[in-house]
Amino acid sequence: MPRHYAAAAALIGAALFTGVAFAQTGKVTVVTSFSKDVTDPFKQAFEKAHPGVTLDVQNRNTNAGVKYLEETKANNQVDLFWASAPDAFEVLKGKGLLEAYKPKAEGIPDKIGSYPINDPAGFYSGFAASGYGIMWNERYAKANELPEPKDWQDLAKAVYFDHVAMAAPSRSGTTHLTIETILQGEGWEKGWRTLKEVSGNFRQITERSFGVPEAVNSGQVGFGIVIDFFAFSSQASGFPVKFVYPTVTTIVPANVAVVANAPNKAGAQAFVDYLISPAGQEVLLEPSIRRLPVNPAVYDKAPADYPNPFKDPSLGARVKFDVEVSEKRSNVVDVLYDQTVTFQLDALKAATKAIHDAEAALAKKDNAEARALVSEARDLVAAMPITAEQAASPEITGAFTGGKEKGARQAELEQQWSAFAKERYAQAQAKAEEVLKRAR
Repeated sequence: MPRHYAAAAALIGAALFTGVAFAQTGKVTVVTSFSKDVTDPFKQAFEKAHPGVTLDVQNRNTNAGVKYLEETKANNQVDLFWASAPDAFEVLKGKGLLEAYKPKAEGIPDKIGSYPINDPAGFYSGFAASGYGIMWNERYAKANELPEPKDWQDLAKAVYFDHVAMAAPSRSGTTHLTIETILQGEGWEKGWRTLKEVSGNFRQITERSFGVPEAVNSGQVGFGIVIDFFAFSSQASGFPVKFVYPTVTTIVPANVAVVANAPNKAGAQAFVDYLISPAGQEVLLEPSIRRLPVNPAVYDKAPADYPNPFKDPSLGARVKFDVEVSEKRSNVVDVLYDQTVTFQLDALKAATKAIHDAEAALAKKDNAEARALVSEARDLVAAMPITAEQAASPEITGAFTGGKEKGARQAELEQQWSAFAKERYAQAQAKAEEVLKRAR
């Protein structure tokens, strides 16, 4: 057999043996929300496993990536979409922008935690999983005499005021999932109360999700609400940080999908297969990544203290995350948070600080009438301008579809929600300050 035929046969045989589709030479273009810390190791490993193939990584946040695929569908140049948020994949699937593909992988369970690993219709596949929780800098906490939190509500305590950070859910798909997890786990009204009370202790709301772990690592802020792998990779890099999964959390797969009309469909399928192959799953254990593999066998090669949702059933068991609920109200939840928290953070913090001070005064000298005022102040902070039913209604969701004819309605709702929050935070601050006046 001629040497070049033998070499080609060997490569094809190796690909079939490993269960990874043989990739043609050329460029495979992927749009992803993942940082270079995640994409670079996979790019290097994939290109090594598939000589002649180049992985072209285009980084966009999740929302921007979805819009890009929508805008370029008539002349698509993207082969893969690679991100964490399952509701983003549902949006793309619903618009016919993904192509079904079943990876050539064995040993992958149906679920991780309580969540299905793969789309039942086969339009996207889970390659890793993550949960949401609290990360903190141990040195910072010790220097400021701050206790270790265990649940979301702990971060609402007065002692954490101005010590917490989070990314804006409208700018970060993983933060959006954190918000949605709390809303689904606690219910709409209680969930928003928790979110408002915690957010009132924020020092900052960042534009990108990785801005939070960077601030915690450097000690610019003590505590951050993050996706778990940010903390795990920081720990592996030697930063003095810890992480906890609150009771109300979920384990959700990060996904990959072949884009409809992909220019290099064979290469796209090969990348999907590589991600879920044993070799690809082991890349997740690298210090810069530290995500949870979807192949249970790979945990045998993980560090001794690595979280394992296949052996610890408590991880993600509390919240039965409903991706359809999340997808339906996704834009509404993001805009609600921005209009009532992100853009009103100073007013929310002022009301929160006044409530903390009033409660401290009542702890020294209790008063039933003053206690009622503080309760009213807390209710004003927690109040939301719409119900869960309204948030999912066509009348509200239709205003945020991006069409020009919806622009006026969207602006009207945003103005209403902003004014609603501003007015109630001012009222809450006034009530709390009245309590302080009476305590003097």
